[in-house]
Amino acid sequence: MKGQGGFALVVTLLVTALLVALTVEFITDVYVDTTARQNFVDSQRASLLAESGIEGAARILQTTLAAQGDFTSLRDQWARPLELTDESGDLRITIEEENGKLNLNYVAGPNGEFTPAYAESADRLFKSQGLRSADLLDALADWLDTNDLPRPGGAESPYYLTRKPPYKAGNGPLLTCDELAMVRWFDPAVLAKVRPFVTVYADTAEGAYININTAPKEVLLALDEQMTEALVERILDYRKVTPFKSRGELTRVAGMETIVASIKMPLRTRGSIYRIRSEATVNGTARIVEAVVNLSVSSAPRTLFWREY
Repeated sequence: MKGQGGFALVVTLLVTALLVALTVEFITDVYVDTTARQNFVDSQRASLLAESGIEGAARILQTTLAAQGDFTSLRDQWARPLELTDESGDLRITIEEENGKLNLNYVAGPNGEFTPAYAESADRLFKSQGLRSADLLDALADWLDTNDLPRPGGAESPYYLTRKPPYKAGNGPLLTCDELAMVRWFDPAVLAKVRPFVTVYADTAEGAYININTAPKEVLLALDEQMTEALVERILDYRKVTPFKSRGELTRVAGMETIVASIKMPLRTRGSIYRIRSEATVNGTARIVEAVVNLSVSSAPRTLFWREY
């Protein structure tokens, strides 16, 4: 009897342990399922909030462009980060003007010939970052042109087909800045150095130009071989107080009187292409939407790029 009682106690303990395990598993499954469902709902709400941020930013830009007309600058409302918090969640919006950057799609044409204004500026920009400019320009030209004749430092499809995974040369304009990573020599280290100063977006009606009110120091230095650190610093100081309203106003900066005429790059004082980044957080769940929009006065507003993650 004593042995049977001990066996019954063991069985009881085993059954109890099994029931506890099942209960714990059930509670865990319910918790996980509920949490997953709530995370999904929060993710959807954050996504909608981030998308609304893009729409709101575009309206701010349109209002600014309509009000000022002949110039945009880093003193404008859009150039400052916008942060909003309410019962829906947290929203942070930043806007960056793409026209302050050098457009790499204009470095060479379909025939592979370099476009002097853009290629020379790109050469100066790459060299200022300590990069192998000749190889980068050759590879970029080969990617943009429609022929299959590689330049000394470039590459065409036969080279790219040996990569893993294999792919062909673009033989046309870069569609996004991310595509630049596929071009020979543009490895992560190179991209980290040039990415803040280059773009691939332009208004087809107005072309690719540099807005002297928003271009960073590195881009201004690359405009002409006569540009110096001191000149660029004076330009930056001047526009902080009085944004330029025409290319000719650059001559008001001491030392620029004779240089302005020699700059080959198209210069303007008003932007039309903007990158908007909208980050929304709802109950700890974050969603980010990035968009590039064209708000040119010569065409209806258009979205050139959209990514959500």
